[in-house]
Amino acid sequence: MELLIQPDGTVRAIYDETIPLAALGSVDIQRASHVEPTTDGRWTADLSPVGGPKLGPFAHRSEALDAEQQWLLRHWLTLSV
Repeated sequence: MELLIQPDGTVRAIYDETIPLAALGSVDIQRASHVEPTTDGRWTADLSPVGGPKLGPFAHRSEALDAEQQWLLRHWLTLSV
């Protein structure tokens, strides 16, 4: 699990249960994207909650989830945000 600790003490992470985040202090978990099916049975990852693009469509949900995570790692879990 990667954690980005910003200068103001805010911690960003892609949520997973590896580290109990409450151990770091008060927790405010917010959705970074919406992985949803399309009307034709494909999948998209909409990253608009963090100012990102809509990715896809993908044939499989797992592909949309992977694209979502890769985008977040490259564009949101960085100091330049």
